[in-house]
Amino acid sequence: MKSSLLTLVCILFGFHSFAQDLLILDKNTNLPISEVSISVPGTPTNRSTDANGKVSLSGFPKTGKIWITKENYISLALAWSDFEQGQFTVYLSTKEVILEDAVISANRWKVNLEDVAEKVRRLDQSSLLIRNPSNMADWIGSSGEVFIQKSQMGGGSPMIRGFSANRLLYAVDGVRMNTAIFRSGNLQNVISIDPFAVENTEIQFGPGSVMYGSDAIGGVMVFETLQPDATNRLNLISRVSSASSEKTGHVDFSYGSNSLRFLTSISYFNYGDLRMGSRGGHDSYLRPDYVQREGNFDLVKVNDNPLVQKGSGYDQINLMQKVNWRSGKYSNFDVGFHYSTSSNVPRYDRLIEKRNGSLRFAKWDYGPQTWLMGNAKWTYTKSTRLFDQVKIISAYQFFEESRIDRRLNDNRENNRKEEVKAYSVNADLLKYFKDGSFLSYGAEWVLNQVQSSGISKNIETGALFPASARYPNSNWSSLAAYGSYHRRISDLLKFQGALRYNLTKLTADFSENLDFYPLPFTTSSNSHSSLTGNLGLILSPSPSFTISPVLSTGFRAPNVDDIGKIFDSEPGAVLVPNPDLKPEYAYNAELNLNKYFGENLKLDFTAYYTRLDQAMVRRPFQLDGKSEIVYDGEPSQVLAIQNAAFATIKGIQAGFEYKFSSQLLLVSRYNFQKGIEELDDQTTSPSRHAPPAYGMTRLSFSKPKFGAHLTVQYSAERSFEDLPEEEKSKVFIYATDVNGNPFSPSWTIVNLNFNYSIAKNFGLTGGLENIFDKQYRPYSSGIVAPGRNVTLSLKASF
Repeated sequence: MKSSLLTLVCILFGFHSFAQDLLILDKNTNLPISEVSISVPGTPTNRSTDANGKVSLSGFPKTGKIWITKENYISLALAWSDFEQGQFTVYLSTKEVILEDAVISANRWKVNLEDVAEKVRRLDQSSLLIRNPSNMADWIGSSGEVFIQKSQMGGGSPMIRGFSANRLLYAVDGVRMNTAIFRSGNLQNVISIDPFAVENTEIQFGPGSVMYGSDAIGGVMVFETLQPDATNRLNLISRVSSASSEKTGHVDFSYGSNSLRFLTSISYFNYGDLRMGSRGGHDSYLRPDYVQREGNFDLVKVNDNPLVQKGSGYDQINLMQKVNWRSGKYSNFDVGFHYSTSSNVPRYDRLIEKRNGSLRFAKWDYGPQTWLMGNAKWTYTKSTRLFDQVKIISAYQFFEESRIDRRLNDNRENNRKEEVKAYSVNADLLKYFKDGSFLSYGAEWVLNQVQSSGISKNIETGALFPASARYPNSNWSSLAAYGSYHRRISDLLKFQGALRYNLTKLTADFSENLDFYPLPFTTSSNSHSSLTGNLGLILSPSPSFTISPVLSTGFRAPNVDDIGKIFDSEPGAVLVPNPDLKPEYAYNAELNLNKYFGENLKLDFTAYYTRLDQAMVRRPFQLDGKSEIVYDGEPSQVLAIQNAAFATIKGIQAGFEYKFSSQLLLVSRYNFQKGIEELDDQTTSPSRHAPPAYGMTRLSFSKPKFGAHLTVQYSAERSFEDLPEEEKSKVFIYATDVNGNPFSPSWTIVNLNFNYSIAKNFGLTGGLENIFDKQYRPYSSGIVAPGRNVTLSLKASF
């Protein structure tokens, strides 16, 4: 398969066309600006710049004015002679007032943020170029509004408004990424997305089930990847960083004509063992020893440098191919291919776990994490009675993941592998009305086919033995219809309302595991219907002040991970199937305030309350009347995912942006959330995925050819008393307080990132992160965060 991909790349790279290109740059930072509109008034001629700020002028008239517009920038109307005089490079100046751009996450179509009642954050693409994150989890976390948990370096599980894992939804190029085996613990699927290949990132906070279906309870993360255009361009990027001995390389190139366009992207990431900070911290964070296999023996070795987290490195490759065909005046086809795979990724928190004073595991790896997606989108923009625009997206995805573990001094190595084939079709339609209101509506079909297997191997003899599978072989399907209506009632008031009706069905076959566990059933079937909706108002007492109350609901239907999983969820406990699960529902109320003071200061504030009924959480369970069974040779308490009584999350999100001048900007974000869930004995416990208060403050400086970000990130303490009950037993990932109890200490780090334009085609990006070498472990994380980290990246664009 890889040889075929390389052949395709070589063939496409040989395709060339010629067109006059226009380059749009930010006057202050000298960085390219994407999605700048280039148009001729009164004609259908309208194009947008790509991620490198380029656009083809082929077909544009050489007489009259050409308009160049981009929100947050001062518009220009230029003649062709102006382009020639500036050597086809145009610099745009930013407006003093800080405004948001158009977003697509709210209703699957691009709309102005001022028409959206919910809180949506679009991450600034120019900041991505400066901060140069190592993966998408770090990029989302750098916003200061999403908390990132990591069990291992090859991880990154976002927490949004007290929810995480399969209570958040991921969408890539309009395609649902969540599958039937997305678990309730922590997920690392977001790192399969290549940060070098992303053009736009949006985060919608709160329930998004109306547009995105099951799982969209805490929020939705929408990623748009690079799009091909008519310009011929080539980008080369290399990056190194010191804390993980990272070596990364990337290339992307776009080529084509006005009607047929191609884009290819290739990235390779290599990470060594991660070094933690040396200042502060706790002895429990150190890595004093590790296991090394020599001959037929497991040897526990002394770590020469306990700050180096032995057994944390991995590597990853990402490939992307895009084709765009403008088949007519109103018709457009987009085809995409995405491929990501990794080496084995050591699960670091399991490798440091001890039992009776000795390391428990000699090996605990996630096998290669593979994600493949092929998607095709047809867009039609000729107005009819039913719609003004329609887009149909069909997609096929393949996911493969596995878990490989072996206990210390045990020759038996277990390998449990899962494969998911995901099929989906979305039809989205948009209709505008004469009164300025608009209706977006559509339908969605999703099918997941899950295959799971287990094998046990004697690593000395090579003999293979059957082992239990993690999941039953299963099918999960969803069928839905949805609609969203927006109306401007007056100059002061706008209204939005939306509904979704969803059918889900799950069938599972447990027969292959009956030899290992005394399950009282062979198959199970689970069908549910769900109705969700939202209502929002946008009240504007003045042009500089908006008040947006929102009522919304979300749901999560049971998936294969909920109903069919069998594995050791924690030491001495095993999670078993519960075929009687029902959907959980979220009921959310929030109030969003935005206020501008003059042309330089913006304040935003959100308060929210979410109640989760019939919440699916781990609880003690009985399997065929037994509360304890033998799992992998050890007596283990029986647990199962069950519909508990309730869970509640309440919190605030606040921030400000102050522009001292066109070159100096101060931004700050703060998040406080408190979650409570009811236990079986009717007592309550803090929710696991509601992290301590956290945030960031960033000072950005920009001038021609140079830009810099000075960022302070911080998190409050989570005391032993405030730890969730299920976290209190994980003493190996927490610090110890004066009473000997686990807790998560507070931390603050300072990062400095910069970019410098060496020449028109060359740029240098670098950073000194965690400047003071703070030793810290973010809440609930299994791996200690990087220590002082020097990054350096060189980019060449042609």
